[in-house]
Amino acid sequence: MTQAAATPDTTASHPLIESNRVEGTPVYDPHSKRIGTIHHLVIEKVSGRVVYAVMSFGGFLGIGSHTHTIPWEKLTYDTQLGGYRTDITQEQLTGAPVFSGDERVWWDRRREEDIHDHWKVPPYWGW
Repeated sequence: MTQAAATPDTTASHPLIESNRVEGTPVYDPHSKRIGTIHHLVIEKVSGRVVYAVMSFGGFLGIGSHTHTIPWEKLTYDTQLGGYRTDITQEQLTGAPVFSGDERVWWDRRREEDIHDHWKVPPYWGW
């Protein structure tokens, strides 16, 4: 028995996206000002849920930029902007906990709690 191949839905309303297409997507503040881009995602291994977006902020052409790990719940896709909207402002990034790039930090629950406390988002392990 043969099955017809499904035609992929490429409309903006499609609910799924591949991770490589999320990387580099712009992020906008509450006033629709572009404040950064998504560098990469952090996925909880067992559930498969995206729990963090590591975002790149500031700089010019990657020089002088810095990254922050943001709980995924802080981002909402905005079809009008073609990017993610957040209530995070540039000012709030000052003093925000920073950890990314070192795999060992993901085993330190206290550091993850610091991120969730700073952004006032419940931790993903309580879902």
